[in-house]
Amino acid sequence: MSIPYLSVRDLSVSFVTGTGNFYAIDGISFDLARGEILALVGESGSGKSMTSLSIMKLLPAVAQMSGRIQIEGQDISAFGRRQMQDVRGAKIGMIFQEPMTSLNPVLTIARQMTEGLVRHNGVSRREALATSYTWLEDVGIPEPDRVLAQYPHQLSGGMRQRIMIAAALALRPGILIADEPTTALDVTVQSQVLDLLVDLKSRSGSGILLITHDIGVVAETADRVAVMRGGRIVETGTVDEVLRSPQHDYTKALLASHLTVDKGLKQREAEFERARP
Repeated sequence: MSIPYLSVRDLSVSFVTGTGNFYAIDGISFDLARGEILALVGESGSGKSMTSLSIMKLLPAVAQMSGRIQIEGQDISAFGRRQMQDVRGAKIGMIFQEPMTSLNPVLTIARQMTEGLVRHNGVSRREALATSYTWLEDVGIPEPDRVLAQYPHQLSGGMRQRIMIAAALALRPGILIADEPTTALDVTVQSQVLDLLVDLKSRSGSGILLITHDIGVVAETADRVAVMRGGRIVETGTVDEVLRSPQHDYTKALLASHLTVDKGLKQREAEFERARP
């Protein structure tokens, strides 16, 4: 049996409070292979984003982490800052939740896209710039030359999100973590970004850990799903298994709320159509 690219075992993250330890993540385990999409789904505060920060070793200094995180069989749990610099970007890429603030406002897009390529791939800045241009084209950015010369504040949220995806995938990481990649985007752009992730996953061979609270996104894009509540994974399986035959009461409640919203939207659409002249 092949070793999964990313393996998480008994991962816990806690914070000391006045009343004792608070566990933001409480003993979760999962695997992710290249070429598949695993959706980590749950309500706000369930521990999804904390899981991604743990894998990237970007937790605040006051956090206490235990458990094991392996990349291609290598345990990175105890890696320090310098060791993680070789892991972040090259082996695990990340698209952060907020495209409006995740890019450095004082650096051009070209500078931000080429730095990782120069460091990890050992290419010249000219080669890195050519690669960046190609990836911007791949994610549907018009006039890549113009965009590379611009600063983040000159671009829309949808453009910034696409740039973050391009920058992450340009390094061809084995795993891409996408933390609520469509939260700040309008509905049309959301659909485009999700289609883009699925398409690029197929072409690059990267595995994707998709963090979301949206069951509809899970149904459209993921291969497997892990449902989180209160820092724990309460149910996991293929998307078909979990969505068609949920076993945990919380999963059933999530699905019921999604169906209720869908039903309400369809009713409103029907009322609007009837009211049209």
